[in-house]
Amino acid sequence: MKLIKYIFLLSLIIAFGVSCEKGLDPINAGDPGTEVDNPEVVITFPQEGKIVRSSDSVAEVTFKFLASDDFELKSVSVQLDDSEIGNITSFKDYRRLDANYIYDELRDGSHTLIVVVTDMSGKTASDTVNFLKITTAVYVPLDGEVLYLPFDGDYKDAISEKDLTVVGAPAFENEGKVNLAYAGAADSYLEFPTDGLLGEEFSVAFWYKLNPTPGRGGIISITRGDIAENRPWGFRLFREDAGANMKFGVNFGIGTTEVWMNPFLTIAPNDEWMHFAVTIGGSEAKIYVNGEVVLENLAVAGALDWTNCSSMSIASGMPNFIYWDHLSDLSLYDELHMFKRVLTAEEVQSFSGTK
Repeated sequence: MKLIKYIFLLSLIIAFGVSCEKGLDPINAGDPGTEVDNPEVVITFPQEGKIVRSSDSVAEVTFKFLASDDFELKSVSVQLDDSEIGNITSFKDYRRLDANYIYDELRDGSHTLIVVVTDMSGKTASDTVNFLKITTAVYVPLDGEVLYLPFDGDYKDAISEKDLTVVGAPAFENEGKVNLAYAGAADSYLEFPTDGLLGEEFSVAFWYKLNPTPGRGGIISITRGDIAENRPWGFRLFREDAGANMKFGVNFGIGTTEVWMNPFLTIAPNDEWMHFAVTIGGSEAKIYVNGEVVLENLAVAGALDWTNCSSMSIASGMPNFIYWDHLSDLSLYDELHMFKRVLTAEEVQSFSGTK
């Protein structure tokens, strides 16, 4: 009986050894390969020439960059203004680092950020970004103000602190009316949800430097996209060429019908900043240029209707107001304010600097 047990036990041991040697997932030695390519690194925040804003003169900032290598990363050096502020040598993924590096002593002024990556064979790569840090006071909105776009190096609403969606590749102009300005580009515009922005009354005020090319462009469009070429809802501000001049049109909906501000406003193109404001409310609508009323409609027969107008476009009629070729505007925009009420003439003049 004992002999049978020993034979059975020996059989199990032999079977186990064979199964380990001939298993489905054997671990075999392999060639790890040879280091061939240079490492790569790209800084994604901040971007070249942009502004980092904070309400504190000494602020915390998160530098973002992506480093990679075909074989294995050895180290990543983070340098600010010729001083190393960090050196990373431990990686969860030894071939790729998607970094959010926190630095809590960024002071006002011009800065240079350099990220240097080194791989195991000693090859290096680097990326460099120059940027500006400024202190800005926390913005306190005016009565009824729902949107403020300073365009100072980002596409952020200073009231909600939410970023607008950027379509295409717009840029910033260094010589804006105040600091930087939005610079339009072909097939480009900004888009933002209208939640909380719209009421029975409406005003928008902003600085504008006209680029007359192309001949037609959308400036601000808040219009529904489910019903084409039908405008009893929403708001549209746009421009069209008129020979040597440029004409500006305003159209909005009151539910039962659409309202036009006629005749179109005609302006001779020049290289000067001009201040635009449109106010709609009660029974009237007005267009101001440089603080002066240039067109008014004193017979508006109803409140604004925003049915299904879920998004706003700036610097283009896209994506919804495109059927008359009011596409991307290549002009400059700065200091855009939007309200859920009618601005007074004195307030418009204050924005335009004419008061």
